[in-house]
Amino acid sequence: MNKLVLTVQSDNVRADKYVSDNSELSRSAAAALLEKGACLVNGMPCGKNYKLKSGDTISLELPEAEEPEIKAENIPLNIVYEDKDLLVVNKPKGMVVHPAPGHYSGTLVNALMYHCKDSLSGINGVIRPGIVHRIDKDTSGLLIVAKNDLAHNGLAAQIKCHSFTRRYEAVVLGGMKENGAVSAPLARHRIDRKKMAVCENGREARTIYEVLGNYEKYSHLRLTLETGRTHQIRVHMAYIGHPVAGDPVYGDGKPKWLEGQCLHAREIGFLHPVTGENLFFSSELPEYFKKMLKNIGGSADSKKIRGIYEL
Repeated sequence: MNKLVLTVQSDNVRADKYVSDNSELSRSAAAALLEKGACLVNGMPCGKNYKLKSGDTISLELPEAEEPEIKAENIPLNIVYEDKDLLVVNKPKGMVVHPAPGHYSGTLVNALMYHCKDSLSGINGVIRPGIVHRIDKDTSGLLIVAKNDLAHNGLAAQIKCHSFTRRYEAVVLGGMKENGAVSAPLARHRIDRKKMAVCENGREARTIYEVLGNYEKYSHLRLTLETGRTHQIRVHMAYIGHPVAGDPVYGDGKPKWLEGQCLHAREIGFLHPVTGENLFFSSELPEYFKKMLKNIGGSADSKKIRGIYEL
């Protein structure tokens, strides 16, 4: 059992909602723990609909997570590169990378288990075999998968020392004319634990951006990650007032037809963890991204800054 202690900072909020918003638990899971007395408020058990007050102390015994059996599924993969140690996959928008509550099938891991059989790194356990780094469900693009622990450790070391090249492209809200960088530390949101936020005591995070197109209400950017924090690009761009178009969490979710953020992991470069070979891969912009550029007056093949095209 793991113990979680929370100090309530809101008045008149339901206990189950507050616990869910400030932990990794779903609201139904939080309600179940409250009902069976595993969650105490000021040392006393309470019901799921108990109204909390600012200053209340919640102590919660979190059960150990049970790892479900993950099954291999014959799901087509867009494999950009593969050898005996690793593979590079171009993930489509809408595909979850690894199983999680509500998504135990149809994920990239389910597809990898079918394709690779027993050849996946076991470092991240049965839920995330082979997964060295991840991208969000509604972010498309390239990511690397390790087939063995040697490759996994070598790739993880490159990520840790920031020698891993990761470049994204995004359409963001608002016109931008100047290139720049965002250096702002990130941590879990103080209230909504499912989100990340800029926080003075957070982990170092830096994103470099280059303006590929300026279209008054939108901008087309190339973004390079110098660090790889959860939701880094999405939080950093929202922080400077230019959230990623379509982002339902850190932006306004518009335009509605986009169905998630307009963000693509376009380029990835690294040293092969076994052979030492310098590898670099680039993927074409997907159709949803091209459609977005067309709708705002842009092109995947041109650069329009200050009204001037550079082919």
